[in-house]
Amino acid sequence: MSRPLRIALVAGEASGDILGAGLMRALKVRHPSVEFIGVGGPLMQAEGMVSYFPMERLAVMGLVEVLGRLKELLAKRKQLVQTLIGEKPDVFIGIDAPDFTLNIELKLRRAGIKTVHYVSPSVWAWRQKRVLKIREGCDLMLTLLPFEARFYEEKGVPVRFVGHPLADTIPLESDRAAARAELGLAGGPLVALMPGSRGGEVGRLGGLFFDAAERLMALRPGIRFVLPCASPERRVQIEQLLQGRDVPVLLLDGGSHLALAACDAVLIASGTATLEALLYKRPMVVAYRLAPITFWILKRLVKSPYVSLPNLLAQRLLVPELLQDAATAETLAQTLLPLLDGGEVQTAGFDAIHRILRRDASNQAADAVLGLLGLSPSQ
Repeated sequence: MSRPLRIALVAGEASGDILGAGLMRALKVRHPSVEFIGVGGPLMQAEGMVSYFPMERLAVMGLVEVLGRLKELLAKRKQLVQTLIGEKPDVFIGIDAPDFTLNIELKLRRAGIKTVHYVSPSVWAWRQKRVLKIREGCDLMLTLLPFEARFYEEKGVPVRFVGHPLADTIPLESDRAAARAELGLAGGPLVALMPGSRGGEVGRLGGLFFDAAERLMALRPGIRFVLPCASPERRVQIEQLLQGRDVPVLLLDGGSHLALAACDAVLIASGTATLEALLYKRPMVVAYRLAPITFWILKRLVKSPYVSLPNLLAQRLLVPELLQDAATAETLAQTLLPLLDGGEVQTAGFDAIHRILRRDASNQAADAVLGLLGLSPSQ
């Protein structure tokens, strides 16, 4: 090639910044003179990207917040497309943030630029028609999970399952005793409570989880709890929910991995944290509650028989899922109790899944991108 390999990437949030930085590192090993352009956070910038604007401008959660910023987001996207068509990178990689990046991929591909999407949106579960837009706009889909790759193969989208970076970083066996020592907790049964990272989730599940904890205390004297708070705001919210209760719970600032390493079992909201609990091989009960109208709508839209990642990965009911009205304090406590001393069926399934997901994701993704460009790993 007459000029260095030039790769454009766009990440919209912190998780994408982590993935992007890992991919950039792996690409630099193979092509030391590679140039990176686009939008990324501090980790991607540390790997050599000059970000066109701060990634935080894209990190918007919630429908109302998106509507409030829609004009700015659309303007940024239009500006990005024009800039990248002018720059003519060898490939564009959109990292997650599908509502923002899939549209960019479509326009760039029509302009003759190769496109990759890294991290599949949940098209296999709902809004399956989005796969038509992906097929039109995307030269290659990189998925973190194997069942996603099977879905794309069936729909005729070029795909590569690269594995999950968390499966690479979390050890196959974690040291429970060391984690407990770090938390200053001695022996005895310990349950991690993980009611979610968003205010709405904690509002719907926090009190319920503490009710279940009180029932567990009656069923199993000496039991204790640990709860990692996702942010200072969540900690304040959780402390308010704890007022007037006598639950022996250690609150952590962050520290979800430490809590999972230390505990015997987990009561957990459905979401990405269930994958972390799986990788730590901790038996779990999954609960979720939505606003009734949202649940009613989703029940009609969602095509998948399961909601939690462990069950989607196992393709069977490996962990109990207690949703909406089924998620009562009594049922949660009674379902979790036997897992404190057992749960071997779950943990054996978790170990098998961990080994499938542990594929050295960043290097797999780098090889797939270079393969799309017809380059060997060290050209």
